[in-house]
Amino acid sequence: MVQQDTRPLRPRLRYRFDNLVAGGTTALIGWFALACLAVVVPASTVLVWADRSSPATLAGRLTAVWVSVGQTLKIGGAVGSPLYVLASVTLALVALLFVSTLVSLITTGINERVLQLRRGHSTVLEAGHTVVLGWSYQVFPVVGELVAANANQRRSAIAVLAPKDKVEMEEEIATTVPDTGRTRIICRNGTTTDPVVLARVSPQTAKAVLVLPPDGEEGDAHVVKTLLALGAAVPRAGDAVVVAAVRDTRNHVTARLAAGPGGHVLCVDDIVARLLVQTALQPGLSLVYQELLDFAGDEFYTADVGGLAGRTFGEALLSFTTSSVVGLLRLDGTVALNPAPGTTIDPTERILLISQDDDTAVQADAAACVDEEAIVTALPRAPLAQRLLLLGWNRRAPLMVQQLDEYVGPGTTLDVVALGDDTTLYGARGLAAARTRLKVTFRSGDITDPAVLDKLDVPSYDSVIVIGETDRTPTASPAAAPDAPTGSGTDDRTLVTLLHLRAIGEAVHRELALTTEMADDGNRLLAPVREGADFIVSGRLISLLMTQISESRHLAGVFEELFRAEGNELYLRPVTDYVRTDREVTFATLVESARRRRECAVGYRVRAQAATGPAYGVRINPDKRQRLRFTDGDWLIVLAES
Repeated sequence: MVQQDTRPLRPRLRYRFDNLVAGGTTALIGWFALACLAVVVPASTVLVWADRSSPATLAGRLTAVWVSVGQTLKIGGAVGSPLYVLASVTLALVALLFVSTLVSLITTGINERVLQLRRGHSTVLEAGHTVVLGWSYQVFPVVGELVAANANQRRSAIAVLAPKDKVEMEEEIATTVPDTGRTRIICRNGTTTDPVVLARVSPQTAKAVLVLPPDGEEGDAHVVKTLLALGAAVPRAGDAVVVAAVRDTRNHVTARLAAGPGGHVLCVDDIVARLLVQTALQPGLSLVYQELLDFAGDEFYTADVGGLAGRTFGEALLSFTTSSVVGLLRLDGTVALNPAPGTTIDPTERILLISQDDDTAVQADAAACVDEEAIVTALPRAPLAQRLLLLGWNRRAPLMVQQLDEYVGPGTTLDVVALGDDTTLYGARGLAAARTRLKVTFRSGDITDPAVLDKLDVPSYDSVIVIGETDRTPTASPAAAPDAPTGSGTDDRTLVTLLHLRAIGEAVHRELALTTEMADDGNRLLAPVREGADFIVSGRLISLLMTQISESRHLAGVFEELFRAEGNELYLRPVTDYVRTDREVTFATLVESARRRRECAVGYRVRAQAATGPAYGVRINPDKRQRLRFTDGDWLIVLAES
């Protein structure tokens, strides 16, 4: 007895069709031809028999059916002797095969070309463009700042090379940086450690090459290999500015060797640690750096000495009404920040200044605006002893402890609360044992636990620093010591800690002096603190520095001095140490008062606007003719020796 198949008809038909397709090209062509004949022959027969003008005889109608079938299937439909019909059909089939093959080849070629373009394997034929090598969360601020820097250029391009799908890169950049203006974003797929693949973005004709550290613990090694590959791809040093970044201080020297004498390598750990320390001791300093580093406000530029040749640097400080002079650029490319006021300006040098744009640095004497009676002569203030609280511990923390000892006054205490067992914390204690001014104490605890924070009496501290800490258990071993934060996991713990700190501040009706480290700039917008609070976003900070140096290579020397212990740094100092506050004064008066203390005044911060005012009270590079009335709580922003 034959069992009847009761399965639905549609799945059975689909199964038979799948078997037909799997039978190969020959079987598929045969079945396709039979299917066409099964439709064309009956339809042609109906047309002929329904046509009143068709032949009356059966032979004539069959001939008409043949002609209709031949024309429909493009095989001629010729009539005559059998040999003639056969030859006609053969030629028609050959022509059909030729045309079909030609169309197929053209279609295949176009599809392959489109696929190749979508894969991002073609070579970029640009000159004077900026090359970005690598892919991480830093790509987006880098591209955004480069677009802003190129806003006044007629034609510019950014070529991004990374081991990531080209279309995905373009879509992600378009989502994050929707308005690229006149700048074209070109993405190419490929590894950045292969010199042959690097040629796809034409680094030999670029004006700047930026090497980004990828996410993960092996990011620094990848940067070093990329720099070596770049040296192999472009053997002879060209005009391109090469800027790279590594996270770990231990890899800084290796990366600098790989970059060569013309390359610039930034160390994330050193820069972020120092800026965290400086900002914790001078609230609001992070806002100053943000204003100076992005291309939206005032930045560092150079200008010709012009009529200042042979005059002193002190005279140059009041020779630009809408720009703030901060140093000199030597002929050999070295930078002298805040030289002595009596330094003679050489005709071959350039003036280093802060200005809104390179065309706004116009010489105009502002010495007549100085109000001598308003100038106050005050002695420099010695640093006072403070109580500092550090919540969290990562790879940058030991650097912070060392640098705090360089800035604070004698008797300053630092209490550290972090996850870790006795072995880990005793190792940290050993790092702090040699401190001369700073007394460091350690306590094991989870900074996301409100009970731990409640025991600390947080409001009693002069400043609180919250840094990224990986999610570890208290029994973590020294081998599992937390690395510098590179992802959102560390930021998650930081956000939880900030929530508890806000609750503590609200309970005592006080705004805590907070300095917070974060890895992702997107998480900063979620932080439960007031606007204008001090945040050091490591990824964005390094991105801004890299783009600034890529646009002006001499700025590498400027930032190197600003972020090291020796040399000159930016400070926020009481305005009452410079001028009287019982009258209106011009900013030129503040510049002159700072000059007499061997400092360069570059801006101010108004306390009354620190929470809600424009730029949170920070004003960089004001017009020297502007008249202002300050209060006892306002600050002057100066460049001075550390």
